[in-house]
Amino acid sequence: VGATHTPIEFIVDGNLYCRGTEANPILLSVDESERTEANAMAGLWGGIVATETCEEVLFDHAIIEYTGGLVMQDSPSAVRGIYTPGDDLGPQFTSVNVDGRYVIVNSTLRYGASDAVYLMGGSAIIKDNIFAGNGADGGEAVNVKAGCKVDVSGNIMYSPNTNGLKLSSSGQNDEGGRAQAEVRAYNNTIINAGWRRDGTKGGGIYVEKNALVSVFNNLIVNCKFKAMTPSWEMPNDPEEGMASASVIDYNFYVSGSAESTLDQDIENGTTTSYLGYTLPNDKISPSIDLHSIVSASAGDDATDPLFVNFPYDTNPLTSFVYDDAWDFHVQAGSPVLSGAYAGSDSNMQPFFLGGLSVGGTTYVSSAPQAHFGAFGE
Repeated sequence: VGATHTPIEFIVDGNLYCRGTEANPILLSVDESERTEANAMAGLWGGIVATETCEEVLFDHAIIEYTGGLVMQDSPSAVRGIYTPGDDLGPQFTSVNVDGRYVIVNSTLRYGASDAVYLMGGSAIIKDNIFAGNGADGGEAVNVKAGCKVDVSGNIMYSPNTNGLKLSSSGQNDEGGRAQAEVRAYNNTIINAGWRRDGTKGGGIYVEKNALVSVFNNLIVNCKFKAMTPSWEMPNDPEEGMASASVIDYNFYVSGSAESTLDQDIENGTTTSYLGYTLPNDKISPSIDLHSIVSASAGDDATDPLFVNFPYDTNPLTSFVYDDAWDFHVQAGSPVLSGAYAGSDSNMQPFFLGGLSVGGTTYVSSAPQAHFGAFGE
C-alpha cells in the first residue's frame, strides 16, 4: 500500500509492454517476504488498469501476483470512475478502451482476491497462460464484458473462486459504441472451479447477458458445475438472456472422486463434480453441450484424462496453490484425444488467426485443436 494505506494501482494511460522470456519472466509482485500462501488472497496491491487512453498492452512471459487490493475513495481507478470504492477489488489486469488491443501470452496470473483478467473493452488474445488461485470471495480467471472481441485458448485455469470463464455482454450500448461481447474460447483446461464460494453462480464456465460466444473443446476437470447460461429462456435480451447464435458444445467434463465436505455442498447435494454436472439445474440451457462428454460417475475410469502429472482424483477441491511440477499434457490413449470438434464452421474460428498487432509485433491466435483441453500428448 501507499503512504495513505490505499492499495497501489498501476495506471496505464499510455501503452505497456512487458516482454520477458521463459528463463527470465517479468515479475509484478510484492516484496519476497510477503509472497506466502497466507497472503494469496490478501489483496496486497491493486493491479494494472489500462484506461480509455491506453491503446495497447502486452504481457509476454510475465508473472502478476498478490493483487486484489480494495478500491478506496482515493484509488485512481475510483477517481476515474472505473471501479467503485468500498465494493470492488482490483484485478490483475483491467481494460476499458473498446478500441484497445491487448495480448496476454505465456504468462502466469496467480494469487489475487479478485479476477485475473477483467476486460470492459478492446480486442484481445489470451493464450498459453497459467491462471491459479484467482478470487477470494467470487472472482474468475477471465471475465469479459461488452465492448470486447476476444480469443481465449490454450490456458490452464486452476482453482478460480467461481469460473474459469465468465462471459457477459453486460454494459452493452450499441449507440454508445460499446458493442455486444464476442468470445471464442477453446482448448482450455479448467480445474477445481467454483468450490471456494457459496451459491450456484457458476463453477467452470458462465455465459450471460447476450454475450455471443463459441465455447468448445475445453476440458473441465473437477469443477462444480457444467457451463451455465442463466436466463437462457430469454434469447437475445441484452439485459438478461443468452444469444441464440452462441455455441457451447464439444466440451469434456471430468469428475474425480474428491468430495467437498463444506456444509453448502452437502445441503445442495453437490459434493462431487459428477453430482454438480448431472443434477437438474435451471441455469443450464437444454440446447448446449449436446455433443459434450460427461463422466458417468465420480471417479469414472473411462474419463480419466491420463495427465502426465496431476493427481486429478485426489487433489483437494478447494486447493488453490499451483505446483509447477504438474504437467497437463496427456498420455497416449487418453479419452480427451478423441471426440472434440474438428470442423471448419466460420463461427468456430478464432477472430485473430490473421493476427493482432501490439508493440510492432503481430500476435496470432492458435487454431483450434481436435482434442479437449490445452494440451494433447
